[in-house]
Amino acid sequence: MGRSEKDALTAAQIIYPLMQCADIFFLKVDICQMGMDQRKVNVLAREYCEAIGRNNRPIILSHLTDMLPGFKEGQQKMSKSDPSSAIFMEDDETQVNSKIGEAFCPPNIIEGNPCLEYIKYIIFPWFGSFEVLREEATGGSNYNGMEELVADYGSGALHPAHVKPALAKAINQILQPVRDHFNSNSDAKVLLNTIKGYIATNGTQVERTTGEPRT
Repeated sequence: MGRSEKDALTAAQIIYPLMQCADIFFLKVDICQMGMDQRKVNVLAREYCEAIGRNNRPIILSHLTDMLPGFKEGQQKMSKSDPSSAIFMEDDETQVNSKIGEAFCPPNIIEGNPCLEYIKYIIFPWFGSFEVLREEATGGSNYNGMEELVADYGSGALHPAHVKPALAKAINQILQPVRDHFNSNSDAKVLLNTIKGYIATNGTQVERTTGEPRT
């Protein structure tokens, strides 16, 4: 599953792809939509259909878009096993502010900067602009595209201390309708609390879910 045959694999690395594959059949999925990094799991599911003589094989739709990196330095993608590396749909305002506040965001550095990736792939497509509030002396800025934002950030005119609060504010605006739904809809609230109750680490309940939709 993306590793060399010479690599020594743990039991988890062998079993996990099988669990992902089994999930496709358990959910009775006709169209399986995942990222390119999960494409081999989809191929495994189709090959299994061939092995058992099943004609109705799941159709593979693989995302060709870039994956969002994790918030920590060097993380190529967000990780469900590390809640601080990503924003989840059920995160409250305090959690979002904390995660972005601690995110890797080196001054003047564009490449490998997760905060700028979030702005590029989430904020600009959603709002069409990115508003940065600063001290009264310097005033605010309303960026209409990544080109001008990157130019200011690379020159130092835009600092992480300006970017992070503005990014957190924008993300919280996007997530607020989701929070309102789970707070106002009794069925949704029960469902969310039930899912949270299933997730435990070393016997301790943790307050998060993956928030990943299933197709």
